[in-house]
Amino acid sequence: GIHYVGRMQEGSILRFLVDQLTEGQLEWVPLPPVFDVVILGEPGSARTYRLYSGREGYFQGLKQQFPGEAAAIEEFERLVKSVSRGILLLAILKLVPRALGALLCRSGLLPRLCPFFRLASRSLKEVVAALTSNRELRAIFSYIFPTYGVMPSKASFSMHSILVDHFLCGAWYPKGGAGEIAFHTIPVIRKAGGNVFGRAPVHRILLDSQGKACGVSVKKGQDLVNIFAPIIISDAGIFNTYERLLPAEARALPEIQSQLRMVTHGEGGFTIFVGLNGSNEELGLEPANYYLYQGHDLDEMMHRYLSSSREEAAKNIPVVFVSCPSAKDPTWETRHPGKSTLVIVTFARYEWFEEWKDKQVHKRGDDYEELKQTFVDTIMQTVFKLYPRIEDRIAYLSSGTPLTNQHYIASPEGEFYGVNHDMARLQAEAIAAVRPQTPVPNLYLTGQDLCLGGFAGALQGAVICTSSILKRNLYVDMAWLKKRTEATNTRK
Repeated sequence: GIHYVGRMQEGSILRFLVDQLTEGQLEWVPLPPVFDVVILGEPGSARTYRLYSGREGYFQGLKQQFPGEAAAIEEFERLVKSVSRGILLLAILKLVPRALGALLCRSGLLPRLCPFFRLASRSLKEVVAALTSNRELRAIFSYIFPTYGVMPSKASFSMHSILVDHFLCGAWYPKGGAGEIAFHTIPVIRKAGGNVFGRAPVHRILLDSQGKACGVSVKKGQDLVNIFAPIIISDAGIFNTYERLLPAEARALPEIQSQLRMVTHGEGGFTIFVGLNGSNEELGLEPANYYLYQGHDLDEMMHRYLSSSREEAAKNIPVVFVSCPSAKDPTWETRHPGKSTLVIVTFARYEWFEEWKDKQVHKRGDDYEELKQTFVDTIMQTVFKLYPRIEDRIAYLSSGTPLTNQHYIASPEGEFYGVNHDMARLQAEAIAAVRPQTPVPNLYLTGQDLCLGGFAGALQGAVICTSSILKRNLYVDMAWLKKRTEATNTRK
């Protein structure tokens, strides 16, 4: 699940929001000052670059590693910070009345007034190429694109800036592991009169005779149980909500079809979970995340990989992300002495595995397993070069394709981050069109597809959605409550 989250320092609005949702019971552990390490090139000739936390430290660290490139780094910093200040407009466009949103988009004022919208139409590759001719620095400016899943030539510079800015003050991990997020949120939901059901997949959204959403039908074993409610909120994503959960007559509504035409499926991925015999210390595992690239032209490598056949792709994987949850969690050693874990992720196209989509999980046959194993072998050879001590200490290894994502988390086409975060999605018209209210009365969208991908993006989607339902700006409420809470704490 969670590899790392930015903006979790004490006093940040995101941390305050999470504290409210978990009654302060969820603790966050900062990663070390070097939270990301990027390795470019083949082992032996590879160059290693480190990303430092801190609004000054991040860019200062780049200047030390790229002497002579201070001007390019300073301009990159200026662009990132100017774009990220416009993120609030993204929420505003989704909250203002639809007609006003459409007027703002048509007026042409947004790009003139706000760097966020001005740079949303420019690709990461184009902006970075204009900053420097140093190919390795271009790669380091762009390295974090796997966290939203779009290669540099198709990624909006505004989207990229949001992610860079998100981690400028460092990175955090939930103490006790990612499961603690749900563990500490569920009691708060129940205390407020809500409930949480596991193993109860939603079969469909129920509509009344007037076409209004009035409940959901969930599976309980082999039976279907109808749960009725005055308001239905879906975080299942646009494709699932509109194409799978709504009846055909609602799906055919022109506005729903218009929204579906604006979006495409995000990239799928291949994941490996590894259980190891040996402590983090013994095996030399680190809390920092590693981005391992086969060279410095990230876009060209990704393009070649994603356009190749599955057999060729499985043997030539250009990017591997390696994360060590056991090294990030200070409670791990007491809970699981002498054991450790790794999570390894890369991109993988749904089409490479599509022929097995109708087969049952764990029963997809030898050809599927062989293809998976080729990916595993290629990836693990790269990981063994990074962490050589783990090679003969593997106690458990489980790999997953886009079909695995589709099966376990109902992710359409196995996409990692929901709807594609390409340049089209970051245009003002698309931002204003995909809003919490849907064309089906009483049905609302929330989560990643409403705002942006990842933990923080999904949370913002929730605030936007709730603001819309309650017809009040919860961002204002949050800021006021935060101020009042801080004042109370100061007096204590």
